[in-house]
Amino acid sequence: MTHFTSLFRKLSGFGQTQDAPKAKAADRSFASEYAQTDAAPQQAVSDAPHTHSVFPDLRPCDSGRRVFHAKPAYQPTTAPTPKPHKTTPPKTTTNNAAPTNLSIPCPDPTGEERTRDHHQNRALKLARQEDWEALSGLIRAADQSNEMTPGGMSVAELMAFGARADVVLAVEHALLDRTPERDAPLLRGIEALEYVLAENSDDYVIGCIVAQTHMDMAWSWRGIGWDVEIAPRNREAFDAHFSRARDIVAGFAGRHETSALMASTGCALMRGDKCSTKSVADRYEALIDLNPLNIAPLRALGTHMLPRWYGSHAQLELEARRTAARTQDVWGAGAYAWVMFDAISVDDMACAQLDLPFFIEGLHDIVARRPEPHTINLLAAYCANTMGQAFSGNDDADHIRAQIAACADWIVREHLTELHPMIWAHAAQGFANNLRVASATRFAAAGQDDALRIIAGLFRREIAEGKQIIFTDQGVVATPA
Repeated sequence: MTHFTSLFRKLSGFGQTQDAPKAKAADRSFASEYAQTDAAPQQAVSDAPHTHSVFPDLRPCDSGRRVFHAKPAYQPTTAPTPKPHKTTPPKTTTNNAAPTNLSIPCPDPTGEERTRDHHQNRALKLARQEDWEALSGLIRAADQSNEMTPGGMSVAELMAFGARADVVLAVEHALLDRTPERDAPLLRGIEALEYVLAENSDDYVIGCIVAQTHMDMAWSWRGIGWDVEIAPRNREAFDAHFSRARDIVAGFAGRHETSALMASTGCALMRGDKCSTKSVADRYEALIDLNPLNIAPLRALGTHMLPRWYGSHAQLELEARRTAARTQDVWGAGAYAWVMFDAISVDDMACAQLDLPFFIEGLHDIVARRPEPHTINLLAAYCANTMGQAFSGNDDADHIRAQIAACADWIVREHLTELHPMIWAHAAQGFANNLRVASATRFAAAGQDDALRIIAGLFRREIAEGKQIIFTDQGVVATPA
């Protein structure tokens, strides 16, 4: 606590640091006040590799299930933004502008979203009740068993986010315009968490929560601009938060070998470190070996092996093949595709040098091993939108992207049973992890429009013959209109 205080006293404008007893009292007041607001600031979240921990917004679940009917033409719709924390009854949305020829279920929320919300909200409730013993026990159990959601998200990491959500989202809200009020609660929440850590200094779960909170706050201060665009005060705040997070993680040396949560926290700390290509690859190798079912580290490894980060194109290919070999019993060739997934969408040279047959084999193996709707939507949107709409002028890269885009046809025809608009919306933005979304509803509506247009295009021959395309749990059915 003393070290944390000294870090922030040297930064101007951060407010006065409270002593430990006052911080604990402030935590109760802070959680109570925040819980009574209409909602935490919403943010849209992609499945992109995480350089810092970000997860979907905390919202109540409902059991609504919509079915979209659409023409092949692109017809944007504008949906009203719902009021937060209000449960909407199930409803069916139909395009009545013309005869329908495409019908696909659209659960709202999806099964994956309900599962993620359940774990996040459970942790959030325990944190607000200050039941840190129970919360730590739940996260530790999920970490040790490598519990995952059906779509491949670590339950331990979801709950760790829920535990720090009040603190992180309040700071993000205060920093939205980059000129926070002098009395904004920028330190109140983190000071209270530091006090919890001081009381549980040997609990690595609490250590991870507090370290991740510091990193999230650091990114909130830094923003998404280039380094040269960051104001000195914001840069100092970023460095101070990361320095404190590093000190916390260093206090649990050895835990990285047995805890995927701690190993993931360690990987997130690489930003700002002077890391060699080998050290980055080794960190991700250890994390992936602890829990190979978690796709986030696989995708993050590929991104961080690019020349713009810590690696090279040759190193990217090497690590993708090494990872595929180590995880063959889990993913088949799928790990090669996961490691390359984001890297080839943003780097033309990496795309041009891709082993395309191996990548497509990986897509087939992923579908065979994880055929649930979230992953199918992710792969279909990636192929059709992220890769299918990305033409750079590099002939070799564009040729590869066109062949990957063609995979959307068999993925949709053979495996898609329902539509997840938010995934398609993020695919259109290249799964940017730092994307700021003013309205999640309008963002999802744009994803829905893209998806319906693209899917209708895949069935244009059947539609031209006057058939109606209906997606069911058993597959696609084409019937006379």
